[in-house]
Amino acid sequence: MKMKGKILIVYYSHSGNTAKMAELITKQIDGTLCELMPEKAYPNDYNSVLQQSKEEIASGFHPKLKNDFSQLESYGTVFIGTPNWCSTIAPPLATFLDNQDLAGKTVIPFCTHGGGSWGRMERDIADLCPDSRILKGLAVYGVNSSEERIIDWLKEIGIR
Repeated sequence: MKMKGKILIVYYSHSGNTAKMAELITKQIDGTLCELMPEKAYPNDYNSVLQQSKEEIASGFHPKLKNDFSQLESYGTVFIGTPNWCSTIAPPLATFLDNQDLAGKTVIPFCTHGGGSWGRMERDIADLCPDSRILKGLAVYGVNSSEERIIDWLKEIGIR
């Protein structure tokens, strides 16, 4: 399958797992890597970030991002990566999806999790990208030994 336009790999990572997965994807394809950077960083302490994320998700809060997406129109395919937070996407990714027009673009989700797999992420992504073509995503428990799974997934969806 030939992708239209350039490829962007945009992700949010708190612990580094989703960043590692994004880097493994970038290693396999010709794409631009972009880490979402909230204006106010999340706490490092697990319990504190868990509490904050629960509150943000429950209230629908979307943190402001430092990133500039003025060149987004030149990308036809956008990989979107997130950890599974409370069975959904992390608020920084929700901010990106809510504020950027991905209509007509191919969106490819990926996530890391500690046992919750996709939760309700696929539905939430579809709701935030109603006019996008969404390909089958990949959910990975941690990231150890995931490079082969990523290669197989990219072949399965026709990117590699």
